[in-house]
Amino acid sequence: MNPPVLPMLAKRVAELPTGGSWIFEPKWDGFRALVFRDGEEILIQSRDEKPLNRYFPELLELIKSQLPARCVLDGEIVIAKNGGLDFEALQLRLHPAASRVKLLSQETPASIVFFDVLCEGDRDLRDAAFQTRRRELESIVGSAAPPIHLTPATRDSSIAADWFRRFEGAGLDGVIAKSISSIYEPNKRVMLKVKHARDCDCVVAGFRWHKNGDGTAVGSLLLGLFDESGALQHVGVCASFTERKRRELALYLAPYRENAIANHPWKQWAEHHRIPGGESRWSQGKDLSWEPLRPELVAEVEYDHMQGSRFRHPAQFRRWRPDKKPADCTYSQLEVVPPYELAEIFAGRL
Repeated sequence: MNPPVLPMLAKRVAELPTGGSWIFEPKWDGFRALVFRDGEEILIQSRDEKPLNRYFPELLELIKSQLPARCVLDGEIVIAKNGGLDFEALQLRLHPAASRVKLLSQETPASIVFFDVLCEGDRDLRDAAFQTRRRELESIVGSAAPPIHLTPATRDSSIAADWFRRFEGAGLDGVIAKSISSIYEPNKRVMLKVKHARDCDCVVAGFRWHKNGDGTAVGSLLLGLFDESGALQHVGVCASFTERKRRELALYLAPYRENAIANHPWKQWAEHHRIPGGESRWSQGKDLSWEPLRPELVAEVEYDHMQGSRFRHPAQFRRWRPDKKPADCTYSQLEVVPPYELAEIFAGRL
C-alpha cells in the first residue's frame, strides 16, 4: 500500500447510536495522521495528504522502534499538557524554521494515538471488519510505550456516554462510533461522531466577504465577547451560510458599516490591515481582510467547545438577538467544563 491514502471520515449525529453492534472510542482533537512504515522509510501523512515528518521529528525514531517493519496505521497526533490536550501548542509546530520545530519538540513533545490499521506486512486489512482490525491494532500497539498509544475502546454505550460527559474537560472532542462489521473506506463518512454543542450570545463586530461574492455576499461573521476588564475579545467566526443567506446578510449588515471604524474596539487591527486575534498557520495565503461593523448586533450561535479563550471550531449561526444588549455578551455565560486527567483514560500510561 503506497501513499497517499485518504483517511476514513465520520458524519455528525445528534446522539450515540443504539441497536446493532458498535465500538465506541473517544474523539481526539489533534492532527489526523496516517503513518506509513516500510523498513527505514517512514511517512506521517496529514488528512489532506501533506507530509508531517518535519514538524514532529521526535516521533520518527519511536515509530521505527515500536511499529512493525511494514505497516500503515491511522491515528491522531496530540500534545498533552496539564491534564488536557493543547491544540494551540500543536498548531505552533507548523513552523517553517527547523530550529524552532526542534526546540518545541523538546519543550512540548507530541504523542500519537492510533485507532485503526490498514495494512500489516503483506496483508491489506481495509476490507476486514473493524472488529478484526481492532484486534490486529491491539496486537501491534497494545503494549507500546508512550508517546505511542492505543485509543481506548468499548462496546458498552453507557461507558461511551460517560466518556462524552467526563472527558471534554481534558480536550477530547466527543465520541466516535464504528460498526463492528464496517470496512475501511477512504474519504467516506461511514463512522459516526457525537460532539458537544452549546449556545452563546456574541457581539457581531465585523465580517468577511465571501470569496465568490466580494461586495455582495458575506462569507463569515466575526464574533466577540467582553472580558472582565470590559475589552471586546475576538472569539471566532460563524460561517456555513447558504448562498441566499450570504446575500441577505450583506444587505442586513450594510447600515452597521457606516462610521464603524471611528470608535471600534478593534480599530488598531483594522488600521494595520490585520485580523482580530492574529493569523492562524492554517490560513497562510488566504485573504483574511475584514470589514468592521459597529458593535451593536448580537447573534446567538452554537459552538462545541473552547480552546483557551476562543471557539475551537467555527460556530453556527442560530438567530439574531435584538432583545439582548451587546454589553451582556461576556465570557461568564460560557459553560466551564472541569478538566479530567488524561492519565485516567490511559490508566496512568500518558
